[in-house]
Amino acid sequence: MSAGHAHPLHLPRDSVVHRLPPQVKIVAAFLGVVCVVATPREAFAVFAGFAVLLVAVWMAARIPVGWILRRSVIELPFVVLAVLLPFTGPDPRIDLLGLSLSEPGLLGAWNILVKGTLGVLISLTLAATTPMRDLLVGLQRLHAPALVTTIATLMLRYLDVIAGEARRMHLARVSRGHDPRFLWQAGATARGVGALFLRSYERGERVHLAMLSRGWTGAMPVLVEDRTTRADWARGLAPVGVAAALAVTGWVIL
Repeated sequence: MSAGHAHPLHLPRDSVVHRLPPQVKIVAAFLGVVCVVATPREAFAVFAGFAVLLVAVWMAARIPVGWILRRSVIELPFVVLAVLLPFTGPDPRIDLLGLSLSEPGLLGAWNILVKGTLGVLISLTLAATTPMRDLLVGLQRLHAPALVTTIATLMLRYLDVIAGEARRMHLARVSRGHDPRFLWQAGATARGVGALFLRSYERGERVHLAMLSRGWTGAMPVLVEDRTTRADWARGLAPVGVAAALAVTGWVIL
C-alpha cells in the first residue's frame, strides 16, 4: 500500500499497544478526544485523571514520558491565543499578582490549554504506536473515503522523492554560487520552489498515466486482511471506557 516509510513521530516498540490493530487505535484515539472535549472545563480533577490515564497507556506502550513531551511543543503557537484571553476577556475581573484578569478569560484559557494539550498527547500516542502505513490501512478498514486514503498514500509514497529532488536542486544552486543566507537571494529561492512544483506536477501526471495503464480504478487495493478480534477491541477500548467514566464524573460533580 505504501513504501513503508518510517515517520519521525513513530517509536518502534514491542508492546501490547503497538500490537493492537490500527483501526482499533484510531477509534480509541478519536473517542478519547471526544471524552476530553465533552468534559466541563471546571472539572479540574477530571483532567488530572485523563493525564494519569495517558501516562498508564504510555507505560503499557513503553513510551518514555520525555519522548512524548518533547514532541508536544508543536502546540506552542496555539498557546499564544490562550495567554491573551485573561487580558482581553469580559468582566468580572480578579486581581492576580498585581494583574487585572478576566475570570471568564482565565477559564477560557484553561479550557483551550488543557483540552488542546490532551488532544495533542492522544494524537502523539497514536502516532508513536502506529506506523504511517498501518494508519492508512486502519483508515481503509474503517471505510474512510477512498479519495482521502488514496491521496494520503500517494503523498506518503512520494514525499521522500520530492524531498530528494529538492535536495538535488539546492545542491545545484549552491555549487553555482547561490547563498541562501543573503536576502537578495530570495528571488532565486522562490524560482527554485516554482521549478520544484512544476517538476512534481509533471511527475504526478506521469505516475497517474502509468497507474491508468496498469488498471488503476480510483481506489487503493486492500492488501492486508482485517483479522481484528473482539479481544482486540476490548483491549483497545478499555482506556476509552475509563475516559468516558471520567467525563461523566465531571458532569456529575458539577
